[in-house]
Amino acid sequence: MEQKKTSKRLRCIVKLGGAAITCKNKLETIDEENLKEVSSQIRQAFVPDSTSANVLGMDWSKRPGQSEAPSFVNDFGDQPVVDSESYIVVHGAGSFGHFQASKSGVHKGGLSQPLVKAGFVATRISVTSLNLEIVRSLAREGIPSIGMSPFSCGWSTCQRNMTEADISMVIKAIDAGFIPVLHGDAVLDTLQECTILSGDVIIRHLAAELKPEFVVFLTDVLGVYDRPPVEPGAVLIREIAVREDGSWSVVKPKLEDTSKPVEFTVAAHDTTGGMVTKITEAAMIAKLGIDVYITKAGTDHSVKALSGFLKGGIPDDWLGTAIRYMS
Repeated sequence: MEQKKTSKRLRCIVKLGGAAITCKNKLETIDEENLKEVSSQIRQAFVPDSTSANVLGMDWSKRPGQSEAPSFVNDFGDQPVVDSESYIVVHGAGSFGHFQASKSGVHKGGLSQPLVKAGFVATRISVTSLNLEIVRSLAREGIPSIGMSPFSCGWSTCQRNMTEADISMVIKAIDAGFIPVLHGDAVLDTLQECTILSGDVIIRHLAAELKPEFVVFLTDVLGVYDRPPVEPGAVLIREIAVREDGSWSVVKPKLEDTSKPVEFTVAAHDTTGGMVTKITEAAMIAKLGIDVYITKAGTDHSVKALSGFLKGGIPDDWLGTAIRYMS
């Protein structure tokens, strides 16, 4: 079925890596400082002429330690509606969801097993609670963010490959001036009953359907390295070229040993494939002619990536990985 297109130009899809916004080794713990900084940078990049001083918050819920909910109603007055650029935010799970999914085997399927069914519920409770906190963080920056779960939108897979992905509500939200915030989720699978749909796969599908100008992955490291970045001598890969067949190669810098493949590590509890999936999905996006930038969240480098500054060329002082189509 052909999908309807949004009436607004989609500027960007932003992926907030789970490791960048949560404390990966502390169960269900948000990195509050990083999330606040990232939310502020997103506002600066996509809401013209906005400053922290003129932000009108949209999270009117009571916060821990507060006796009553904050109210900004009187602040709005006759304020004109701020017309921000259209974009989508997708986030990973980090220390939310992965533990529940890996312990119960949700990614392997088998809803007929009580443990898997319970794990499916527990995983969704965890990832949707993180989604709510990210939506609230963006809302406090005056961003009209709306949380959307793939499961609730009817997205499903067959043997872990996407088969159903109705984006009609995403499009309606964008056209109404909202910012959709999606997340990796536990979904139904027609062959193995259930699985985990990663945020990176979601981004690739949204990019194919909605054709953003560029895509930004914000992570807890500066980009893609030729080996795990904690290892001595790890080299940041600055640019990757993607060919017509989806294969890719390192353009910059010239690696000393080109016969040695780029190495990636995946955490034991990560049921989504980690950096391997990220690069594969980024390459598929770049093959569509959409530039992909991977860089560290909350830095000057992420500001440049989010603002679209890199579309004019990659400056030497920018630290990150650009993934582009090579015709």
